[in-house]
Amino acid sequence: MANLHISWLLLAQCLLLVTRITAKVPAVVVFGDSSVDAGNNNQIPTIARSNFQPYGRDFSGGKPTGRFSNGRVPTDFISQALGLRPFIPAYLDPSYNISDFAIGVTFASAGTGYDTATSDVLSVIPLWKQLEYYKEYQNKLRLYLGGNKANETINGALHIMSLGTNDFLENYYSYPGRSSQYSIQQYQYLLIGIAGNFIKQLYHLGARKISLGGLPPMGCLPLERTTNIMGGNDCIEDYNNVALEFNGKLNGLTTNLNKELPGLKLVFSNPYYIFLQMIRRPSLYGFEVTSVACCATGMFEMGYACNRNNMFTCTDASKYIFWDSFHPTEKANHIISDYVVKNVLAQFL
Repeated sequence: MANLHISWLLLAQCLLLVTRITAKVPAVVVFGDSSVDAGNNNQIPTIARSNFQPYGRDFSGGKPTGRFSNGRVPTDFISQALGLRPFIPAYLDPSYNISDFAIGVTFASAGTGYDTATSDVLSVIPLWKQLEYYKEYQNKLRLYLGGNKANETINGALHIMSLGTNDFLENYYSYPGRSSQYSIQQYQYLLIGIAGNFIKQLYHLGARKISLGGLPPMGCLPLERTTNIMGGNDCIEDYNNVALEFNGKLNGLTTNLNKELPGLKLVFSNPYYIFLQMIRRPSLYGFEVTSVACCATGMFEMGYACNRNNMFTCTDASKYIFWDSFHPTEKANHIISDYVVKNVLAQFL
């Protein structure tokens, strides 16, 4: 009887081990904007680029990869936390191929949004085109791994969506097109409809684990604070309120789609509160500067305006929450990623 008990114990342990192995995420697949672009925009004709110094100065080898940061972006840290590679390569980067992309790939394009009109502003890759690249990627993955193994990878992969800020700041509030057609509430529902359709398309292509990213407190970006002269250069609360409203709708979409699509595990990854806490209580996280960015004057520069010859660029980015007027530093990205992994994505581990 003792031997029988030991056998059952060993069997149970083996089953637990198998469960852990099969539950582990084999790859990370990313869609979105500059928050998660690793250099796709380097390969297209757009001014929305960052493949030059001082961008990437704290990345491995001091290389400006096309990430809008001094170092890594959130999905790089998430990939590492899942036990995969410490960075996720861009799909259009010719120095990588399907053997690299089999464990992680980003289709993201800086300047894009849910709304195709948003991607038109800076001539970047729209969300529908990112989906076309994903289909192409799946075909390459099947040739590389074989049909069954590729399907297992797709089913087990964590699909991350991180976009939406540009729809409001670069499109709705900057150009009369959408704002003359829709109220801000109507526009939010338009974007929610696009997000829902996109998730359904991912689901029908085999994706089962999806993280839907929320908006940050976008009224606190240095660029917005710089323009808020009447408000004493503080955060623009109207923009933050829109971010909160939109995040509420994204959360509702998450609940509805989980009920509607069998086997789907859709989670809402909300960076808003951790981001705002960093801005309001910076010393808790080792930051000293919150209202302006490290690059150049820190008030309005990003992209080509953020260049290596600017004498105002800070020497230690770790003291700053923002790297340029729109994007966080590597340190801030790391803190936000850790928070999301521990509080939301841990269920996929």
